[in-house]
Amino acid sequence: MSEGAFKYKRILLKLSGEALLGSKEFGIDQAVLNRIAEELKEIHSLGVEIAVVIGGGNIFRGVTGEKEGLNRARADYMGMLATLINALALQDVLERKGVPVRTMSALEIIEVAEPYIREKALKHLEKGRVLLLACGTGNPFFTTDTASVLRALELQAEILMKATKVDGVYDRDPLKDSSAKKFDEISFNEVLLRNLKVMDATAFSLARDHNLPIMVFNLFQEGNIKRAVMGEKVGTIIRN
Repeated sequence: MSEGAFKYKRILLKLSGEALLGSKEFGIDQAVLNRIAEELKEIHSLGVEIAVVIGGGNIFRGVTGEKEGLNRARADYMGMLATLINALALQDVLERKGVPVRTMSALEIIEVAEPYIREKALKHLEKGRVLLLACGTGNPFFTTDTASVLRALELQAEILMKATKVDGVYDRDPLKDSSAKKFDEISFNEVLLRNLKVMDATAFSLARDHNLPIMVFNLFQEGNIKRAVMGEKVGTIIRN
């Protein structure tokens, strides 16, 4: 397939930590990690510039830690470290597949990752390196959804692709109501009017205010990342 066949030249892919669980109850399923890396390798070979924000929910979630009695700020920092573990695991698999990759962290841990600096991140993308962005925004009380929107805007991504366990945005919970309708496309305002839970309010408002399209699709259907990049009808697109 020719380089010009893809629809999006630069993307920000949001991977939830839970997506890396696969069949496990905790940690990282190497089979899932390997499949994700294969798909990233394929779209990278087409010339697509890829930045990835990874969550840490498969290891630790700050909100859960707070509910169990931890100080919220400290719990969130622990969650950020969990995202770095996931990023390093994905970096290792990508490198073994011959894909040039850099991990950048919003928390300064220079022994294992570069500190996140926007100008350097842009250069990595321009040089064809897959960019793994760890530790969220580097601040407590902000989710990795917010980090995804922020980094997508900073790095001038054309779209934020939110890879999840569901195949799009529905008018009601499809797990509870078999008649739930999936939207192929929906506006930011309609999502708000219908009170649909796509991502946290801070992240969603930031994307809406800066007209950043969001695509929500099922990560577990093999080949969906590539289909999304090629502009096929995958999941749901949210735009103004």
